[in-house]
Formats: sequence, C-alpha cells, structure tokens
Amino acid sequence: MSFTKKAVHFGGGNIGRGFVAEFLHNSGFEVVFVDVMDSIIDALQKNTSYTVTEIGEDGERTFTIDHYRAINSKYELPKVVEEIASADVVTCAVGPNILKFIAEPVAKAIEARTLDYPLAVIACENAINATNKWRGFIETYIEDKLNKDTLKDMDKKARYANSAIDRIVPHQDPDAGLNVKIEKFFEWCVEHKPFAGAIQPEIKGVHFVDDLQPYIERKLFTVNTSHATAAYYGYQRGKATIHDAMTDKDIHDIVRDALKETAHLITNKHEITTQEQSEYVEKIIERISNPALEDKVERVGRAPLRKLSRNERFIAPAAHLVEMGDSCEHLLGAVEMALRFQNVEGDDESFELAKILKEKSAEDATKQITGLDESHGLYAMVVPIVAKVQKSASL
Repeated sequence: MSFTKKAVHFGGGNIGRGFVAEFLHNSGFEVVFVDVMDSIIDALQKNTSYTVTEIGEDGERTFTIDHYRAINSKYELPKVVEEIASADVVTCAVGPNILKFIAEPVAKAIEARTLDYPLAVIACENAINATNKWRGFIETYIEDKLNKDTLKDMDKKARYANSAIDRIVPHQDPDAGLNVKIEKFFEWCVEHKPFAGAIQPEIKGVHFVDDLQPYIERKLFTVNTSHATAAYYGYQRGKATIHDAMTDKDIHDIVRDALKETAHLITNKHEITTQEQSEYVEKIIERISNPALEDKVERVGRAPLRKLSRNERFIAPAAHLVEMGDSCEHLLGAVEMALRFQNVEGDDESFELAKILKEKSAEDATKQITGLDESHGLYAMVVPIVAKVQKSASL
C-alpha cells in the first residue's frame, strides 16, 4: 500500500491507536500522532509498528499498524502546526473536555495553510456534535489571537464534519505496551454535507451520511446508556466486569428497561423503526455482555460528572421523554447509581462528585451536575434522587 496522504491525530490512547489510526492506516494515510504524554510519544517514536487485535465471537485477528510518526505538542507545538497545515485530515480522540486545549495548533495551521483544498476536521469523541465544539474553540482562537480575515475564507481552508463513533475498547493488558485489544464490531459515521464542493476524505469503513443526528443519538442513548447503566449498578453490587453485571438477571433486566425508554424516544424522534431499534438493542446487549472484552466496571463508569451532564446518556434522553410526556423511571434509576459512583480510586471526577454532593444543597447540586434548568420537568424528578443520595452518604 502506498501512503500518499497524511492525517494528524490528537490522542495516542487506545481509541486513537486502535480505532482511528487503524482506519486511516488501512486507507493509505500516514498518521502523525500528537499527544502531551511523554510515555506514549516516546514509545511511538521508538517503535516502528504496533499491533491491533480485534476480539469477536469467532475469535481474534491481529494485524500491524506502521507508517506513522509521533510528536509531543508540549515541546514541539510549531512542528505540530506545520504538520497540520500540510495534512489532508485532522482527527482527535482526547475526550470532550480537552478539545479547547487542542484548538491552538489547528487554528494556527488553518491560517498558515497554502494547499488548494480544505483540511478535513473530524472529532472522534463520545459526545454530540463534538466537531462543532472543537470548531468553536478553533475559530475563537483565530478571532482573538490571529488574523480575523482567516475566518472569511474558512470554507477554502477547512471543512468541519461531526462524527459518531462506536467501538468498545476493553481493559488492556498492562504489559501490552502500544498494542491494543479492541472489539471487532465498529461504526464510524461522518457528516457528508460539510464536504460539498470539496474533497471528501476517502477513509475505508467510514459511513458518510446526510443527517448524523439519528446515528449519534441512537448510539449515545443505546450503547453508552446501557454500558454505563450496567457499570453503575454493577459497581454498587460488587461486580468486577460488565460481563459479570450482565449475567446478574436483575441488572440485565434493569439495563433492558432503560433501553426500552430510550428506544421509545429514538423511534418517535427519528426515522428508525421499532424493528430496527429492537435488533440494534439486541446487538448492543450481546456486545457489552461479551466476556472476552473483560471490561471493568470502574473503567466504564469513570467520569460520572460528564456522564450525568445535560447532553449526555442519561439526562438528555430523560429530558426528551419528560417533554414528550413519557416515563423515564429506569433512566432515573441509573442516574441514582451514577450519583453513588463516588471516591473511586483513579477517577478524579468521582471525588469531585462526592465533594459537590457534600457541600451543595440538593437543588444546587442538581443544577451543577445535570445542567437542568429548574423550570424543566425533569429537574423536580432529579432533586429528590440527589437528596436521597446525599442523605445515605451522611449516615
């Protein structure tokens, strides 16, 4: 394979190496990894290849990723800017809260870009419209610190496309180094419309769609909702992995009940039939129950503040259901379990959650954690749950 195209990818973690880079590599892109973690960048610079092992019901398949380079943006930011300015695609898998920190090099690269076609900018995050959010930080940086005229020609410089990614990366062997284990199933959908009149990046395995919203919400409110529900209930009941949680009939049924609520929302809001959603739910239940993934409940449950936020996997679908006049009882049960995910070793947000619940009133904690306005119907349903968790923590 000839590697004649270039993609710059922010985030040298498991999703970056095992999912995004795999697709780019298989499509003939030389991948330039960018990260601030010395250990990851050092390892990528010292090794010319690593392996990705796909885990499926039919066994494992291992293949090699090579033709990549790596730059530490902490020490060589100008070099990162130079690479992006001459790239075809820039992607990221850093976590939604980090997008603001990777705006500067992209903004500077867009201003410096001299190629006669625009850069494709695609965020690969577990968040709704993450590329739009990244774009906001990039354009704000241009407006505040660079030449504002760059914004007038933005269409010639860059095209921003939201995406929805779906692939489970389980707990990794601590001695694996750069090698990554990942599930065989994947879905990566990218908006098609932003590339009108420009070059749409040719990435094998990507599904380009006209309307991304149904795919984003179906994935977030099915995969992420079920995964996190199993994790939070599993953690409270002393389960080690998601597989262990899903073999507990009570938890299994609770997860299914939560997905009945989100399925009702998805089939009513989008052009997705009940049959299609039912088949999708069965596939997801099968996936998260896979014992080969060895997915620890603490890993899946980490970052509870983000997962309890307004546009995330519990509050967003519950709010929609309340607005429709429908039940969200089982989603609220998952919210309670997520609120109880406190002071978990290695997870800063779980400690911050405990602090908020200890120091704030139930009303103020609900506003801060969920982002709900007190005028919303869901707010009055969440406040008593927050109060209940606060009371049990003080006993």
